[in-house]
Amino acid sequence: MATKMLRLPSVRSCTGKSKSTIYQQIKKGLFPPPVPIGPRATAWSDDEVDATNRAWLAGKSPEQIRRIVANLVAARTVTAVGVQS
Repeated sequence: MATKMLRLPSVRSCTGKSKSTIYQQIKKGLFPPPVPIGPRATAWSDDEVDATNRAWLAGKSPEQIRRIVANLVAARTVTAVGVQS
């Protein structure tokens, strides 16, 4: 199954968070950063947004969420290695 890419308005809708809160949480390691999808466009993986939302809903601590986010970002590299253009 292909991963759906979400632009900022969709991420805001999925999380209920404002643009500034999303970017503050990225800076603190509490939300995955977007990936470039074009020269002037970025997006988030719906799987990563969902995993982060589930962690918050499960009552995970900020430190636990930082580990989850770090693992999600690290998995991007592992997944990308297996992708061929």
